[in-house]
Amino acid sequence: MKWLALLLAAAFVSYPAAAADWILASRDGRAVAGQSFEIVLVSPGDEPLPDEIALRVKVDVAELLVRMQAQAPAQGGRRAYAGIMPGAASGAATLELADSRSNVLVLLVEKRDAIQALTGRPSATQEPPLSENEPMYFVLGARDGATVRFQLSFKYRLFDYSTGFGRDRPWLAGFYFGYTQSSLWDLSSESKPFRDTSYRPALFWKWERTDARTWIDGARVGIEHESNGREGLRSRSVDTVFVRPEWRWQTARGNFDFTPKVYGYLDKEENPDIQRYRGHVDWRLRYDSGGNWIATAVARRGTSGRGSLLVDVSRRTRDVKIGPVSGYLHAQYFNGYGEDILDYNVRRNAQLRLGFAIVP
Repeated sequence: MKWLALLLAAAFVSYPAAAADWILASRDGRAVAGQSFEIVLVSPGDEPLPDEIALRVKVDVAELLVRMQAQAPAQGGRRAYAGIMPGAASGAATLELADSRSNVLVLLVEKRDAIQALTGRPSATQEPPLSENEPMYFVLGARDGATVRFQLSFKYRLFDYSTGFGRDRPWLAGFYFGYTQSSLWDLSSESKPFRDTSYRPALFWKWERTDARTWIDGARVGIEHESNGREGLRSRSVDTVFVRPEWRWQTARGNFDFTPKVYGYLDKEENPDIQRYRGHVDWRLRYDSGGNWIATAVARRGTSGRGSLLVDVSRRTRDVKIGPVSGYLHAQYFNGYGEDILDYNVRRNAQLRLGFAIVP
């Protein structure tokens, strides 16, 4: 029955039956440019099936010749052949025998260049163009006066992998624009001012592995600007270049992510000693129980030995909906220097805040 379905599928993309002597069929109707693919050839009547065949492959207005080798002896008038799909092929490609009359078989060809073949994620599993980047939450604390900390964050893929430059050069689909905004809101002071707000636009390239051999699960490489948008003595800004490798482990108890962000400073004129309090690495470890609990810890250690620790713990509340997604009860603990960029060299009392999260 399986082969009958294949033959029927091939017939729907063929010339009329009277003109089609040999029949081409495919098990899945797909191929990857530059990689091996397989077709099945069915002979008319008692015609012998050769050890090698030649196919004409048409993509748009281009016509290419592909030679294919038999993979096993013929059985029941059919034989499997394998060859290399031309690297220039992309989208819908039509195939037919070059030396004999046959039906026309249509394959969907995914185009992947060398970089994406090593580390890129297949287009079928790509994220949507606009997606979450870092956690998004709103938490309230009461130590040394009531304060609120909240954060918004997103990333946007700059090239669509299915059209234009992203389709022709798939590695471009790894470029993202990211934006994160974090604010500290003082609710105890008169007029309830924002103590400080950090604006962090970034441009980066990200990829994720698609095989079991690569020693790393993913990475981001990019540049980031951070500033508080103020003037004069209260102005703070820093430009960095960063690399963020990613490792992931799945266990019976849940999933673990280790994603340290390693960075170098390009410009820190307004805060020349910031590395003494932040250092050059954000050590980040994340745990996801697989349904309800999520915990993330981010540690920094400056070159002077000073640093900070941020711990976020979220509990999914499936009965509470915030917008179209489930909400999370969220607890955040911070201890150390530089909870905001204005006070990057100031240590305040440890703070525990409670609230909710949209993206933990």
